[in-house]
This record gives sequence, C-alpha cells and structure tokens, in this order.
Amino acid sequence: MDLTWLSSLIVGAALRFCIGTRPSKPPPVDTSNKLVSKDSLDIEKLANILNDFKMVLVVRNDLKMGKGKIAAQCSHATLGLYKKLVRRAPKALNCWEECSQPKVVVKIESEDEMLELQGRAKSLKLPTHITIDAGRTQIAPNSRTVMAILGPVQVVDEVTGGLKLL
Repeated sequence: MDLTWLSSLIVGAALRFCIGTRPSKPPPVDTSNKLVSKDSLDIEKLANILNDFKMVLVVRNDLKMGKGKIAAQCSHATLGLYKKLVRRAPKALNCWEECSQPKVVVKIESEDEMLELQGRAKSLKLPTHITIDAGRTQIAPNSRTVMAILGPVQVVDEVTGGLKLL
C-alpha cells in the first residue's frame, strides 16, 4: 500500500472529524458589538446572495514538495482559513459546508505569483490564508507553501480560474 495515500487518508479523516464535531449552525454573531460587525468580512454579504461556494488551494510547485508534504500543507491551509472564518464569516463558511465543502487544488510556480494572487483575492474581498512551513522536513523554514481562498465560485474563479490543476 502506498504510504503517501495512507497518510493523506489519515490527515483527511482527522480533519473531517474536527470539522464534523463543529455544530452544524455557527453560533449567532452579536452585531450590536461594533468590533464584531467591523471585523466581519464582506464575504458575509455575498453569502446572503450567492450560495455556491468553494475553496481553492494554491500549491507552490517550485518547492518540489513530496505528495505527503503537499497533503499536510493543504490540510494546514484549509484549517487555517477555516479558523479565520469561523467567527469572522460564519454565513460564508456555512454556505461552503452546505455545498459539501468543495476543494480544488491548483499549482503555481513561485512565491511572487502566490502573493500576486493573494493581492487579487483581497481586492475582491475574498479571505485567504497562506501556510508558512516550519522547515523541519523537506523545505526551508518560513517558506510560503499553500494558499487557501474561499468564496463564491464565480468570484474565486476570477482569481484562480486560469491556473492548472495540481
């Protein structure tokens, strides 16, 4: 049995368990608190209009990470973005969960390209999370490895639609 496949399965099962233990409906957000309403993301407004959401994981191909490393970094990026959105954009997160949590993995060739994509995503008010590796195994410390983007399919495709699948 391929060890990479097994490690990906274990990571996926663990992530599914953690996400699955979250209540199906996010806790209500108190909008009377000015900090909460100020801190919520514009993507929340889109969640009221558009309900077809997806997450795209953008992997740096130039780092030559192994399959298991890519799987782990994608898991980190997914969870990192999830943690950001659980309080700041619960409606958007709920839309994504109700769509069966679709995830697409694409590749890019450089850190500069990743940062450019992040800038484009931010200009469209899409939330992102970039995973930075600790450097204990295959790659240099503080390397930006994977970026996660979540939002309505049409808007996310404006940022990542031209990228090739990994």
